[in-house]
Amino acid sequence: MNLKPNKNNLVKVLIVDDSAFMRKVLSDIIDSEDSLSVIGTATDGKDALDKIAELDPDIITLDVEMPIMDGINCLKEIMQRFPKPVIMLSSGTEHGAELTIRALDEGAVDFIAKPKNIFEIKNEKKKNEIIEKINIAKNIKFNSFKCKSRDCDESHVVKSSKVLKYIIAIGTSTGGPKALQSVIPFLPGDIPAAVLIVQHMPPGFTNSLAERLDSKSELVVKEATHKERILAGHVYIAPGDSHMLIETASNGDIMINLDKSPPVSGHRPSVDVMMESLSSTGLKNIIGVIMTGMGADGSSGIKKLKDVNKSYIIAQDEETSVVFGMPKMAIQTGAVDKVVSLDKISEEIIQYLGVR
Repeated sequence: MNLKPNKNNLVKVLIVDDSAFMRKVLSDIIDSEDSLSVIGTATDGKDALDKIAELDPDIITLDVEMPIMDGINCLKEIMQRFPKPVIMLSSGTEHGAELTIRALDEGAVDFIAKPKNIFEIKNEKKKNEIIEKINIAKNIKFNSFKCKSRDCDESHVVKSSKVLKYIIAIGTSTGGPKALQSVIPFLPGDIPAAVLIVQHMPPGFTNSLAERLDSKSELVVKEATHKERILAGHVYIAPGDSHMLIETASNGDIMINLDKSPPVSGHRPSVDVMMESLSSTGLKNIIGVIMTGMGADGSSGIKKLKDVNKSYIIAQDEETSVVFGMPKMAIQTGAVDKVVSLDKISEEIIQYLGVR
């Protein structure tokens, strides 16, 4: 008989979902991991708040769309009353993606996309993803740093651009969607630079992330498209499930090339792929930025940018990173010029560009 360790040492998980099927499947998956234990389930947001107060879970999985009280309103209550790591479960529909990005903005640490065929939630790849994200969440230094924010108002929406002189390449993963809101909206819209972002996300969610950032920014923020010309004053986010490579056209334009070549170190899009392709253009005025995330994606890319292109490299510090994996590995390469807190990244970029 396979017995779990002492119950007091297990990470306690509360599952919140209006679907009995999902509650059962998630319970079976989570309980199959030796270090995790499902201590309860809830059928809607109101039920969840009662169960959290009663059971004091370590981590909560929270469905986005539910009756009585939906996931967004429940999440807001959780963050106010008993802040804990919350992982959202979301459909890949356009509406579901929009709600998921809102949830990450409200404090959720990550999300799991439900497959179109709900029975595929049982497959091995999805099981591993669920367990991995819960294991990451249990180690997060939750609520240790408040992101600065800028709400959308007409006084700051400039949406203008200059001649392209610089490229800013940003790589991020877990915690990135919210962290980006402490960087992109604080860059002036008239900077002589374009921003390229690889955020680890599945298909269907990066466009909603782009729209969310665009609504808060002077810069034009969009999901990148194939063979698109890169313009100053614009931010391009790699679409989920596509690598974003940068190339120089025969007329000198800097272009985006999206492709479906195999994942690199488990990622597509890959930060390394973007940054290594950017290095191959021979451009010199490049700023590389590695932000919060699990793993080492981006480390070899920024090393190449430093060695070949003499680029300026910034890494987010440990204190303000949701997960200090990618920044830590980048720092260990010796290629990082400056380690700064999340709220200082935009200032560091602006100072380097020599703009206001």
